[in-house]
Amino acid sequence: MTDRPLIAVLGASGFVGSAVLTALADRPVTVRAVSRRSAVTPEPAAADFEVVTADLTETGAVAAAVEGADAVINLVLNTAGWRSADGDGTAARVNLGVVRDLVEVARAGAGPRVVVFAGSASQVGRAQRMPVDGTEPDHPETGYDRQKAAAEALLDRASAEGVLRGVTLRLPTVFGPARPGGGDDRGVVSTMIRRALAGEPLTMWHDGTIQRELLYVDDAASAFVAALDHADALVCRHWPLGSRRGEPVGDLFRTIAALVAEETGRPPVPVVSVAPPASARQTDFHSLVVDASAFTAVTGWRAQVDLLHGLRRTVRSLSETRLDLGADLVPGEHPGRVGLGEGDRGPVPIRQDRLDVGGNGQAERVVER
Repeated sequence: MTDRPLIAVLGASGFVGSAVLTALADRPVTVRAVSRRSAVTPEPAAADFEVVTADLTETGAVAAAVEGADAVINLVLNTAGWRSADGDGTAARVNLGVVRDLVEVARAGAGPRVVVFAGSASQVGRAQRMPVDGTEPDHPETGYDRQKAAAEALLDRASAEGVLRGVTLRLPTVFGPARPGGGDDRGVVSTMIRRALAGEPLTMWHDGTIQRELLYVDDAASAFVAALDHADALVCRHWPLGSRRGEPVGDLFRTIAALVAEETGRPPVPVVSVAPPASARQTDFHSLVVDASAFTAVTGWRAQVDLLHGLRRTVRSLSETRLDLGADLVPGEHPGRVGLGEGDRGPVPIRQDRLDVGGNGQAERVVER
């Protein structure tokens, strides 16, 4: 790389993308923030930022977006979400086609030397052992996961041929507050927090014992930066991210209900089991826990934000956003932070470093990562 390398972040205005911009802000680099809508860049910053708006599904758009780049972080995600990917040509063009274009540009000698790609922990399918660590065979069961797997395979082949150095980070469900100007978190955590703030019950499709791996957005962003720093040692394989401890969905939802009650001063909303919809998949009823020790051994990265702290931050942020939009939680009531008395049961205890899955933790409508 040059003394001041150029890093192109594709999907920079998205939920994870905006966090990656912040993670890169203190570095002596030039960051090209590429997205459909103009990304908001962090200030102050040691990095120089170029903001580029582009539809990366258009012919030639990827080549223009990465021209002169030393490295690319690809966080682009189809707006229709993971469940609609089966038979969806637009989803395939985004989830797979952008990577294919990156490889073609690199093969022509004009592309980046390093590509870090956002895969999904759910690509493994219903693994026979837990936690998963990236060494088990993949059995992707959704169109979304199959597209992610195909994109990952393209990167691996190009890496083996010396065309580029490709690294895939398989994300579990990422959660946290949105940054100003960045995309909202549409995953299961923020969805349930919004429901609780609206006074609605939190519903599960099972008895609540299914475990999910959850990762705070800042920790996800720092993993992508770590991958840039150690690309040579990470190339040509995938690296699932997590903490080795899955959180039972029932415990997670009850904690969300309790934290929202603490924030608003209202009783916790109920957590209930309901019949699954016709769109439910077998992976929705299968636990997924991730062991990221291999990635940690190479990069030194590990999740820093414990689950309870991350949930508190997210509840506070979504509560403040709701108030800013003028949504009264209870008509005539002034919402405020209310402490729990000695006799009250506080938030359900959560093992602090548990985290959730890509596929079935993703929202039905997501813009860019």
